[in-house]
Amino acid sequence: MGKTELYLTIILFNIFFVLFLVAVMIYIRKYKQRKIEYLNEIQLKNEIHQKELLATQLEIQQATMQQIGRELHDNIGQKLTLASLYIQQLLYENKILEESERIDQVSQIINQSLQDLRSLSKTLTDDNINQKDIITLVQEEVDNASVLKKCKIHFEHNFEYLDLDFVYKNVLLRITQEFIQNSIKHSKCKNIFIKLNTTEENLWELKINDDGIGFDIDKILSNGIGLTNMKNRTAIIGAEFNLESNKNRGTMIEIKLKKRP
Repeated sequence: MGKTELYLTIILFNIFFVLFLVAVMIYIRKYKQRKIEYLNEIQLKNEIHQKELLATQLEIQQATMQQIGRELHDNIGQKLTLASLYIQQLLYENKILEESERIDQVSQIINQSLQDLRSLSKTLTDDNINQKDIITLVQEEVDNASVLKKCKIHFEHNFEYLDLDFVYKNVLLRITQEFIQNSIKHSKCKNIFIKLNTTEENLWELKINDDGIGFDIDKILSNGIGLTNMKNRTAIIGAEFNLESNKNRGTMIEIKLKKRP
């Protein structure tokens, strides 16, 4: 074999070797790309599946609450109404002033209980959520919680009316209720601040914070059902959930939801 043929053979070998390396690199790159696409697809399917599970849980919970609301209204409500009628009859028939006063006090307690029961039943059956906007719903929750006089609750918003579907209103309302109840029970706070605003970045923002004692986030997230419910509800509507809490500096949650086009 001459030198020319030898050089040509070496050059061809190097060319084929380089082409082989390029082919291997292209294959590896495409393999990694397909793997990434596959993993992204699996992740997307898992996220969709998780949202479907959360939505199903919410539907089951709503159906259960509606059933409880109807039972309260139809069963216990009717019994309280009957008891109120009996008390009114006793008050009409009784002629002793002292006993009449006591009967009247019992009547007032029953009537107030009946009114509270009807309000609770209406809330559980979700008629209240369907018929009202989110501003009114949150304000009603603030008013109801303020009656307890455990702390001051401040509600601010930068618009008069916000048109949201039932699921969105339900999620935001339930999260607000959960936070208020947790703060009143555990935080020893003096104030709760609720802000519901729309921003120029095409977002709805719900921010709730208190000035209570705070807590260890890692510990609570692993054991706290209430916070887990908040995160799960937020995931249902595809919103961002942020939680902050510091010792003696209170707790804050922030929910950011993109406006629908």
